Amino acid sequence: MTTEPARQQTGHTSGSSSRLSRSEARAAQNARDLEDHLSWLDNITGTALGVLAVASGIYTYLGVSSLLDDTGAFSVIAALAYSVAVSVGIFVFWSYMMRLVPAVRTAAARIGLLLSMALGSVAIIAMSSWLNAAALAGAAAVEQHLAETVQDYQTALERADEITQSGQSLARDVARVQQTFVDLSEQEATGQLSGFAGHGAVFRLLRQKSNELAALETQITSQQPLVEAAFDEGNAILSRMRALTVEQGPVDQRSVLFSEEAVRLANVITQLRQLSVAPLVQRAARDLSDSVVTPELDGTDAATRQGQQATIDSVRRVLAQHADGLSTAAASVLNMTPPRDTTYTPVSAADAVILYAGNFVPSWAGAIAIDLLPAVLVLILAITQAAIRAGREGAATEDTMTLAELRAAVAAIRDIDTSLDRAGQVAAANPQRTRGNDRIVENQAPDITDLEDRRSAN
Repeated sequence: MTTEPARQQTGHTSGSSSRLSRSEARAAQNARDLEDHLSWLDNITGTALGVLAVASGIYTYLGVSSLLDDTGAFSVIAALAYSVAVSVGIFVFWSYMMRLVPAVRTAAARIGLLLSMALGSVAIIAMSSWLNAAALAGAAAVEQHLAETVQDYQTALERADEITQSGQSLARDVARVQQTFVDLSEQEATGQLSGFAGHGAVFRLLRQKSNELAALETQITSQQPLVEAAFDEGNAILSRMRALTVEQGPVDQRSVLFSEEAVRLANVITQLRQLSVAPLVQRAARDLSDSVVTPELDGTDAATRQGQQATIDSVRRVLAQHADGLSTAAASVLNMTPPRDTTYTPVSAADAVILYAGNFVPSWAGAIAIDLLPAVLVLILAITQAAIRAGREGAATEDTMTLAELRAAVAAIRDIDTSLDRAGQVAAANPQRTRGNDRIVENQAPDITDLEDRRSAN
């Protein structure tokens, strides 16, 4: 037939032009091996992606449940719907990326898809990863918040006690000044100050101020047990708060008890600050020199009264000096930095895991990795597809065909030959329709060369 020479010529031409070098043959073989690996991996990729999406949805459900105040059926349905939407979105998004990113060849399309993948990853982190982190480390983050609050309260309690105890130490200064006036009054009684012995005007003035300072000292000393009791109570509350931080049980219930103890401790700290006697000492020091009731001079003669007045003036100057000293000591206590106002603010597990993210880096890494791990698979597929295309570059289609593909091609050629032979037999049996049959054969039997050219183009 007329097609047999053309077939032989085509086979001769293609055989002479399709010879591959050794390196090209190795590249083609490598491309076939990679295709076989991808075919096997395609069988498990969808399942693996589905497992990752479901796992992320489960942790998302737990994270959403911790944010919802209501525990009724509607809240459960809402959390379940959100988690299912997240799972479906993750599965569909990464399925798109795994199919499209490795398939594109132009740089513009590749950059566009990579930017889309980056945007989608940010969206996944925003809608799922932080909730996963809340499910993984939410309880631990809330406990961290409780521990930080305990530390703040302890610092405030110790600072308040330090300021109050500094105020209590002013009792020694008051006692020293009071003893000074007692000594002066005794000297006056023996006539060593004004030169006139007895309990006259000067003696009464010194005793007056001595009694005032003694009363102040007694008031300061009487508050020491109250200060110690308040500090002990605060430490006891802190111990209970520490126990709530680490004990077993749901962290939400412990947070409620912790909040009650925090209120009690805040009251104790306020009480400690109010027990400070520094303002009292400062006012007493101001009154020590300002409110002096000068007794009537009771000297028998003018010289005696003049001596008493001179002594009283000296006493006034001494009073002013000691008053300034007490006022300065009290001011140093008042100028001490007060404890920082500490208030316990309950936080949810999701808020806590964001607030203390630096302390839970592994949990955040796991929460993000379970959502973005398919991105690594996308890159692996893109690199593998690029290697396959590079291995096939420059090779004809028949050189890259597998044994199964060659068998299928041979079977197709045999079917074509069988059809041609049958057509020839029909034409021989009906000579009068030879011309018409020849046109039918030409229409039904395309040239083998055209088939090979089309296969190479594909």
